[in-house]
Amino acid sequence: MGSDSTKEKIVQAAKQIFLRKGMDGARMQEIADEAGINKAMLHYYFHSKDQLFDEVFYGILSQLIPGLISIFKSDKPFLDKIEAFVTEYDTYMSRNPFLPQFVFREINRDPDQLSRFMSDRGLNFELVEGMINREVSNGNIRPITFPHLFANLIGMIVMPYIGRPLFQRKLFKNDPIEYDRFLLERRSVITQFVKQALGA
Repeated sequence: MGSDSTKEKIVQAAKQIFLRKGMDGARMQEIADEAGINKAMLHYYFHSKDQLFDEVFYGILSQLIPGLISIFKSDKPFLDKIEAFVTEYDTYMSRNPFLPQFVFREINRDPDQLSRFMSDRGLNFELVEGMINREVSNGNIRPITFPHLFANLIGMIVMPYIGRPLFQRKLFKNDPIEYDRFLLERRSVITQFVKQALGA
């Protein structure tokens, strides 16, 4: 097995373990077992669990960011961009439900690194902020600042994933199928909520 294929096999195995058990619950031996290699081989490619965690989830973020950039650089009306953003971001949350925990971990561990990572991949918050300011100035949406709109959108999308262990038990009788249905419904609920709040 070539070195590239071995490394990719490790990354995919780690992703599955992290998704099932989280960063704290995952063990390097479990990841090695999942990948079908011994622990020494695992440590040859990744010296620590933190290093492997970064490899997995920065890889996931790398796949998300280009889609978000293309949405805001498109010629769609602003509120259609918001709808596309909600769909794109929420789709990634549903495929990678451990992603919010990773982002919060990185924000607390090294916010500068996460900020540089986003900037290096072309995620330009000033572009979106200018877009919002123009929409407000032109009277197309109610006055709102970019930080408030960004926090509202991310909070509404991410919180149901972070809170799933509690929400699923208390609100959906611990039924994972019903909770998945609820998460899917959230896309249109969030979009309509934001459009109404902005005066559309």
